[in-house]
Amino acid sequence: MRKIIYIIFLTLVLAACANLGTPDGGAFDEDPPKILGTSPKYGAVNAKNKKIVLMFDENIKLDNAMEKVVISPPQINQPEIEAMGKRITITLNDSLKPNTTYTIDFSDAIQDNNEGNPMDDYAFTFSTGEMVDTFQISGYVLGAADLEPMKGLLVGLHRIEEGEEDLPDSIFRTREFERVSRTDASGHFVIKGLNPETRYRAFALKDQDQNFMFTQKSEMIGFNRQIITSSAKPDIKHDTIWHDSIHYDSIISIPYTHFYPDNIVLTAFEEEGQNRAFLKWERPQLERFTLFFTAPDSTLPVIKGLNFNADNAFVIEASEKKDTITYWVKDSTIYNNDTLRVTLTYNYTDTLNRLVERTDTQNLLSKVTYEKLQKKRKDEWEDYKKEYLKEFKHNQRKSKSGSENGKKQEKVVSGQTLIAPGEAKKEKSEEELIYDEYYGGPTTEQADSIISPPPATELADNEEDDGNEEENMQKEEADNKEKSKKSSKKSKRQKKTEKEEDIEIPPMPEEFIDVKTNSGNINPDQNIDFTFSEPIDTAYTSMFHFYHLVDSVEHDLPFVLRRVKGTTMKYRLYAEWEPDSTYYVSIDTGAVVNIYGQRMAGMKKTIKVKGLDKFSQLTVNLQNAEDCAYVSLINQSGKVVKQQKAENGKVDFYYIDPGNYYLSMFYDRNGDGRWTTGDYDSQRQPEETFYYPGALNLRAQWEVNQSWNPTQTPLFRQKPEKITKQKPEKKKDRRSKNEERRREKANQK
Repeated sequence: MRKIIYIIFLTLVLAACANLGTPDGGAFDEDPPKILGTSPKYGAVNAKNKKIVLMFDENIKLDNAMEKVVISPPQINQPEIEAMGKRITITLNDSLKPNTTYTIDFSDAIQDNNEGNPMDDYAFTFSTGEMVDTFQISGYVLGAADLEPMKGLLVGLHRIEEGEEDLPDSIFRTREFERVSRTDASGHFVIKGLNPETRYRAFALKDQDQNFMFTQKSEMIGFNRQIITSSAKPDIKHDTIWHDSIHYDSIISIPYTHFYPDNIVLTAFEEEGQNRAFLKWERPQLERFTLFFTAPDSTLPVIKGLNFNADNAFVIEASEKKDTITYWVKDSTIYNNDTLRVTLTYNYTDTLNRLVERTDTQNLLSKVTYEKLQKKRKDEWEDYKKEYLKEFKHNQRKSKSGSENGKKQEKVVSGQTLIAPGEAKKEKSEEELIYDEYYGGPTTEQADSIISPPPATELADNEEDDGNEEENMQKEEADNKEKSKKSSKKSKRQKKTEKEEDIEIPPMPEEFIDVKTNSGNINPDQNIDFTFSEPIDTAYTSMFHFYHLVDSVEHDLPFVLRRVKGTTMKYRLYAEWEPDSTYYVSIDTGAVVNIYGQRMAGMKKTIKVKGLDKFSQLTVNLQNAEDCAYVSLINQSGKVVKQQKAENGKVDFYYIDPGNYYLSMFYDRNGDGRWTTGDYDSQRQPEETFYYPGALNLRAQWEVNQSWNPTQTPLFRQKPEKITKQKPEKKKDRRSKNEERRREKANQK
């Protein structure tokens, strides 16, 4: 018993002591994991085992191994990678190639289990031959159109033998990569395990079918004609020794081997004429349907109607590349069919990558059926009718009340008052007014007279009748009153319905075309757009009136109204705008009519043109640029606000709103006025793109001259981070957490 009491006492004491304070758990682990041993040994030769084991000094984990761990040569059969405790096990499922250096590049995927300290840039290497190749190359993959860093693309090398320089298509399309790497968030790649005496060519590939070859047009690729050999020389890099998270102690120099080339740039693109197929159709309303294709085409599909005549049945609105096409059905007898059955003939990419014709049958069912549309219109009519009757009755009551007040005033003036002296006139309630309006209330004179109640029902001659007879008579009298009341209500409802039916309901107000215009505050080099919700049949220019207000006097001015090219629903009003002036556009009702006969409502728009003191002007002087250059001015959102073709090495941008801007440029080698992608089979590179590496601060009334040499800065350093969408990943900060905790405790004290 004493022993039990002693144990309980000791437990309570320990619990009390535990509540006095909680230890901080000791110092943080700030060091990354360390390798204790491997099987086979690092850099082993004549290796035969396909199972690799790495042992560490602490428990570890793998961060995003599927993306970060890359094995060269590439493995067709996915390897098995497992992290457990202090061990990582890799099992290769492909046969080992003879006389080949194998590299398992972990990047920063290996981390300690507790603090997540990464083991940076670790790669395990062994060879099945007599020697290990240890050289490497590095570079960047950027988007060809906009120099965006391309994350997650494979970068592979092919060995180039003598005589193969002119046969690039037979390499990229038929051979697997010999060495591979994968780009990080900065588009950067490092390929290891190279022989310095071997010549290579580099390719970038978004490998959708995971066969390490370019086999589909939908795969993004990058290539160049550069023959690469790896080399190295001793170099020194500098590292910072931190005292805490803010202050550093010193900068030390660390010798290392610098491998070259380290600045390879591949610009990635998708070819035109990608695999084309019919993707889907949509018919959100009866009048229109849209067809979607996976890739562009030069021609429109051919549609034949199976339950209607499709000849001249549509107004067609197609995207620039004809991969999204909207059909507006003109005839209501056609589009009121809930289902339009059609045959669709279009160009399709077959299994041999040939563009051939294909015909499908489609049943285009509208999301909004004709029945639902009719019900909606009926409900709208009922709502309109209800509101109209309500307003009508309100106006009637208002008119009648005013008329009665006038009569009373006349009688009072003539001395014919109907109100007894000393009595106040009682106002009628709303219910009484409604009753009077529909069922005929008493006249003014009747309202002021006394109406006697009907005589009471006489009893039977025998006044001594028993109580039952008297009760029956009372019940009968109550029943009669109830019947009379119901009959009166029914009669009132009937009269009310008849009264409402006598009221003529006018047609619903005309529904006009929806139209949107751009802002009324414009720059002198802009124009006014009118964008409609449906295709336009006719626009009557004579019903548009454009004038300038000067000293309160309207001056008619000439203008041009044109349909915007490539659209059926957008018109643009062109005029010569004078800075710091006010203009007006007045449009008559019916000036624009759509294909369904619906008109545009009349409108008046005020247009204010900004003064010259509100703008900046920029002149860009190009150095070492080709004559086919197009320069774009880009805002902080990355949107092109102005674009101009260079003339004699110079571009002028006028009427620029103040702000920070950026510059980009491309070489229009085919002269079509837009950037053009590349083609691997013809070895045509995409048109070159460049970015000015800094921002331009343009202020009102400034005239800025900016020189720009597009080749002065390496391509992978050109695009400013502010407008770069793919941001680089931030490395984990391993500065002293212990020092931070020490300072936090000191501050608490």
